[in-house]
Amino acid sequence: MKEIHISLARQRLCLMEDGQLLREYAVSTAARGAGEKQGSECTPRGRHRIRARIGAGCAVNTVFVARRPTGEIYSPALAAREPERDWILTRILWLCGCEPGVNRFGEVDSMRRYIYIHGTPDSEAMGQPASHGCIRMRNHDIIELFDAVDVGTPVYIEE
Repeated sequence: MKEIHISLARQRLCLMEDGQLLREYAVSTAARGAGEKQGSECTPRGRHRIRARIGAGCAVNTVFVARRPTGEIYSPALAAREPERDWILTRILWLCGCEPGVNRFGEVDSMRRYIYIHGTPDSEAMGQPASHGCIRMRNHDIIELFDAVDVGTPVYIEE
């Protein structure tokens, strides 16, 4: 069985199968560190699962807002016109917490916080915290991961 392990300390995502490392990726998690509370802009810890896979077949750099393609393709020119946007690109793996009171239900619900693993502009740094709570990946990496996992795949996020 495949599973995803994310280390906030190492800024790495590991795709595992039956205890064996299949692939390791540099990621960027929350600039504000670890935390579960709604509005914290922190990356939640604990056991999660992939709730939804969004963007299959979309072009690289497809821009998403509220989990829907906007019809835009990210470019430096678009970024220059809208520098305040938090770019969610290419693919989305939407996470759902599995631990009531830790990352599920109430003020700590990862799914209601819209915590994703998603693509980001290739100009963004990887291997250092910079997101608003999500796990950012290079676009070619999120496509590879997206194609390797299914809805229900376990995701473990640890400090």
